[in-house]
Amino acid sequence: MSGGLDPNLQYHLQLRRGDVGRYVLLPGDPGRCAPIAELFDDAVHVATNREYTTYTGTLDGEKVSVVSTGIGCPSSAIAVEELIKLGADTFIRVGTSGAIQPDTPSGTLAIVTAAIRDEGTSAHYLPMEFPAIAHPQVVDALSQAARRTGAPAERGVTQSKDSFYGEVEPERMPLAGMLAERWHAWVAGGAICSEMEASTIFCISSIHRVRAGGLMHVHNDAAGGEHDPERRLLLSTAVEALRVLIAQDRAGGSWP
Repeated sequence: MSGGLDPNLQYHLQLRRGDVGRYVLLPGDPGRCAPIAELFDDAVHVATNREYTTYTGTLDGEKVSVVSTGIGCPSSAIAVEELIKLGADTFIRVGTSGAIQPDTPSGTLAIVTAAIRDEGTSAHYLPMEFPAIAHPQVVDALSQAARRTGAPAERGVTQSKDSFYGEVEPERMPLAGMLAERWHAWVAGGAICSEMEASTIFCISSIHRVRAGGLMHVHNDAAGGEHDPERRLLLSTAVEALRVLIAQDRAGGSWP
């Protein structure tokens, strides 16, 4: 970097090596970071810049972090790229999603196994034929965590999109017919939820040979929000998955 900028400081996150752990939870909303950090031990606020808020603490003696990505794939790509430069190698996207299957109860947690690349950012990394797949070890850890917390959970595919209102108000879009046809395809194909970040996180993680997964609260009602017990269950399950991964890595698991 030039122009007097600190070469050791990641420009967007405003973080240096040592500021974050190798295990990172990635909510979109900066407002989720403090509630997640409360579930860590000895968590401290490290930095806030733009949409990126970072807290770091420990779990079972291992340094862990939570970093918000903001909304959408472009800002998520920046966050993951810079976190990898800082030594992070395990990511779990934690957020809210809309149901795709009409019979999915609100409050279900979607353990994301793969993502439909219905966005533009990941095309700057890999051809669209390349699949966006969660790391199986993270998927299994999330499944174990859901059993431990008692969360209602379902494994499946998410749609990662660029337009929120293209999903929730497609009828007013000039491409309404195309959007409806594509949504029908996601339903018919068995996708379970729709959000805005997972596909790019998975693709970048694949390129860098790091691990990523996703845990989404699914809503299937007009209000489209979370109740406090559901939010706590989402966050506690994500944190429990980190505990599972930490224990497996210490025991000499299959990765890296």
